[in-house]
Amino acid sequence: MNRRDLLKAGASLCAAGIPLPLALFALPAQAVPIRHVGKRQPFDYAWLKGEALSLSAREYVSRKGELPEQVANLDWDAYQAIRYRDEHRLWRDDDRFFEAAFFHLGLFFKSPVHIYDLADGQAQEIAYDPAMFDYGKSGVNGRKLPRDLGFAGFRLVFHTDPVRDVAAFLGASYFRAVGGEWQYGLSARGLAIDCGMDRPEEFPDFVAFWLERPATGSNKVTVYALLDSPSVAGAYRFDITPGDTLVMDLDVALYPRKPIERLGIAPLTSMYQTGENDRRKANDWRPEIHDSDGLSMWRGNDEWVWRPLTNPRHLRFNVHVDENPKGFGLLQRDRNFENYQDDGVFYDRRPSLWVEPRAGWGKGSVQLLELPTEDETFDNIVAFWCPETPTQPGQELLYSYRLHWAGNPPVRPSRARVVATRLGIGGVIGRPRPYYSQRFAVDFAGGDLSLLGPEAGVEAVITTSRGRVEITSARPLHSVRGYRAMFDLVPPDDSEQAIDLRLFLSVNGQPLSETWLYQWTPPPVSERRLS
Repeated sequence: MNRRDLLKAGASLCAAGIPLPLALFALPAQAVPIRHVGKRQPFDYAWLKGEALSLSAREYVSRKGELPEQVANLDWDAYQAIRYRDEHRLWRDDDRFFEAAFFHLGLFFKSPVHIYDLADGQAQEIAYDPAMFDYGKSGVNGRKLPRDLGFAGFRLVFHTDPVRDVAAFLGASYFRAVGGEWQYGLSARGLAIDCGMDRPEEFPDFVAFWLERPATGSNKVTVYALLDSPSVAGAYRFDITPGDTLVMDLDVALYPRKPIERLGIAPLTSMYQTGENDRRKANDWRPEIHDSDGLSMWRGNDEWVWRPLTNPRHLRFNVHVDENPKGFGLLQRDRNFENYQDDGVFYDRRPSLWVEPRAGWGKGSVQLLELPTEDETFDNIVAFWCPETPTQPGQELLYSYRLHWAGNPPVRPSRARVVATRLGIGGVIGRPRPYYSQRFAVDFAGGDLSLLGPEAGVEAVITTSRGRVEITSARPLHSVRGYRAMFDLVPPDDSEQAIDLRLFLSVNGQPLSETWLYQWTPPPVSERRLS
């Protein structure tokens, strides 16, 4: 089984957020009581923050241990053959809208996490039991595994569909969720540390989870998590509400052990191999292959910015300075199947993920990392918020934000949006090209564009950090009831130094659209063809 098989999911049977009869959780087998270890202990978020603070004051201890050989050596297919038994799901015998199932250790997931059952302010650890799993053709003999092996993570199932999960927490501090299209795609993380720097990135781990039993009839479930790494400890609270847009409300408390040069808050991780604006790796029969096609930012000054993603030749890192941002996200704006032609993993259904700060985040920047990738199995895009104030030991850093998982974000620009970006050779068709140039065609739709007549005098306002802009135009594009801005960019020299571009539509000096940002790297001289 490969990544494509793992990500396959059909269309939803119903909208995830509509309360349906609990009979949808028809039990295929008698529910088996969950086994616990240890005593029940009082628990709340204040206690968890205190635990994280205490942990940060102690020397970091890695939790990666020696796994039994038959688990440690699992390959992809063998790991995927291990299935959690439905009758062992947490809350299986309760009249609840949620159930939880657990992931087995193995493959990439070698650090055990502790998972606690939380009810009425009392928490008790859930015991690993080989009987919870069907090992199938994995080659694992569960009877020979230790009873204290632990789990790798968990997934949540909502009552509208007893088979497919709505959210999953697995690996380091990674988690992901689905909206009404029931399609997994990009991931989020609890925290990013030193991402995109000239030294190895640090990946914090969620080392323990507390799953709070939801109230009867409630469509919200609460999960708590303890995060730990060499540089920081942290406490997290997730309030998760499934729906056509799945919403996660997060409260985060961080306690640094050491100075952190680049702290990434609300990090998002995605994949971009090829698309209409970047054909460098267009070696597949499918026209486009990506989980997300752009970074959207709603800046603190109310400006909306769209930055199309790329698959660069070399690592590319961009910093977008802001103060009290109103939101940002990695989006999959193009939701037309015709542009992907993938009926296996359905890139047209991949969720967008929007970050909404719930309190002022102050000064900082939205930072974007793009890495080169050869194929779709490698996540090569990361976006996060980085505070301007340096992170030092002894601080308490508090953040609250909301994550929206859906086909479209909950907010959008009131002005026209970018709906497509295309690149090609510049020059005038039918005439010899005396020098190399790159053509950019940027399509806008929405806002007031459909109200404008052909003589409205719309202008494309273009700025560039280097090079010469020529052959500019902005004309109606009836197919999208919008406008197409076009221009050529002539590199100033033979270097491959990146060029930053900025574009928006204007009429009578007033902006009509969001701002399009792009970073273009001129190709090597040997690839600058004139025909």
